[in-house]
Amino acid sequence: MTRKKSLAAPLLLGVALVAALYAVVLVHAAGESLLAATLLVITGVAAWVYLSPRMYAYRYLFPGIAAAAVFVVFPMLYTISIGFTNHSSRNLLTFERATQYLLDETVDVEGSALQFTLHADGTQFRVRLQDPKAQTSYVSGPLALTNAVPRQLPAEAADVPTAEPVALREVIARQAALKALTFVLPDQRKVRMSGLRQFSSVEALYERRADGTLLNRRTGDVLTPNARTGFYQTSAGTAVQPGYRVGVGFDNYRRIFTEPAFREPFARIFAWTVSFSALTVLFATALGMLLAALFSWEALRFRGAYQVLLFLPYAVPGFISILVFRGLFNNNFGEINLILDALFGIRPAWFSDPTLAKLMLLIVNVWLGYPYMMVVCMGLIRAIPPELYEASAVAGAGPLTNFFRITLPLIIRPLTPLLIAAFAFNFNNFVLISLLTGGRPDFLDTSVPAGTTDLLVSYTYRIAFEDSGQQFGLAAAISTVIFLMVAAISLVQIRFARIAREEAR
Repeated sequence: MTRKKSLAAPLLLGVALVAALYAVVLVHAAGESLLAATLLVITGVAAWVYLSPRMYAYRYLFPGIAAAAVFVVFPMLYTISIGFTNHSSRNLLTFERATQYLLDETVDVEGSALQFTLHADGTQFRVRLQDPKAQTSYVSGPLALTNAVPRQLPAEAADVPTAEPVALREVIARQAALKALTFVLPDQRKVRMSGLRQFSSVEALYERRADGTLLNRRTGDVLTPNARTGFYQTSAGTAVQPGYRVGVGFDNYRRIFTEPAFREPFARIFAWTVSFSALTVLFATALGMLLAALFSWEALRFRGAYQVLLFLPYAVPGFISILVFRGLFNNNFGEINLILDALFGIRPAWFSDPTLAKLMLLIVNVWLGYPYMMVVCMGLIRAIPPELYEASAVAGAGPLTNFFRITLPLIIRPLTPLLIAAFAFNFNNFVLISLLTGGRPDFLDTSVPAGTTDLLVSYTYRIAFEDSGQQFGLAAAISTVIFLMVAAISLVQIRFARIAREEAR
């Protein structure tokens, strides 16, 4: 029994390593070389950790480290790498796939059209092709026509099938599977579906030449790959789709800080992002701290009920609260405007006026954030020795003196790392912007999608997924800049946390 147990662990480890290496091969074959390299490194380190006696202490930490490498480090490195490319909706493919796409383009040969009909054959189908000139018919073998896998099949000369042709709707329903078929006729002609009622002989449009260029057989034009733009270009300089990914160095970063189309909205959005994060932390902390100080008053009646009611905004899922506020701030039918109209005769344009839209975002975000600060401050206040307040009462100090001379100085230092963390969180508060304003109202003097209420993270999202060009490389570069900013904030947070621990000792 002991020998079986001793052999089970190495055997299980061997199977796991073989499976991991097989997964690496599959990922690499799918074209994801960076992910394959990451998995290969993790597999190698796993073999070292679990086979070396000296690494025994790290066996329990390795799963967490490996998960962090796959789900944190790899996405970060992948995003950074995209920032150095021209990756966009026009440049999605690799050079090899873009080249093969052009080589696979075909054109119909004139005068080669064959009429076709589709006939049921039990649960399968047969394709009948008829040459109207030669009065010859060709029939395929039984076909399932359930998937669109490309296939090349023979079609033999035969009599007309006895079964009636299926209706046109049946042909349309199986059009994808029919288009994937290539029939080889007895005279070695290859025909493909070119219409709902015909198949035609086809030939490749482009021919690869020895120097890597592509020759257009119809026009005689030559396509030359341009490693700078990521497109094949005609002799006249016209780019031919599809494009392919190429490295562009620091061009995306240069565009962020030098091109007016990107520099100006980036600077304005960066300033608003910092202001939004700082003001949210300031107001949410001030409100939370004020409520925490009030709830520390022992003589306050129904204190527990108040605490529960004021904590509810934090208990409700954030996206629900945001959508509720979106309805409350509706310009025409929202309750807030209805009340303001009844009291003062005004209906503020919360979603179209840039200043009001920013004010609305701050109001909603403070509402969502103050309960957390309130709970944290309540815990910190309860940790203050009551003897300090007793001594202050003997000296005749009032509540304001107690707050500014005792409470605030004692809680602000341990609270500082949390304030920095809250600032970093609101720096990337994509959900609020996306659900409430969508970054709008937009700037009117920019050629890229950018709004007055956009944060850097929502601005990046709009460039990557809403712009007509879908500039993934540029968005990745902006994401890298945001990552460096948040990393710097995190380093400051760690520094303050260490100082707070040292002073607590």
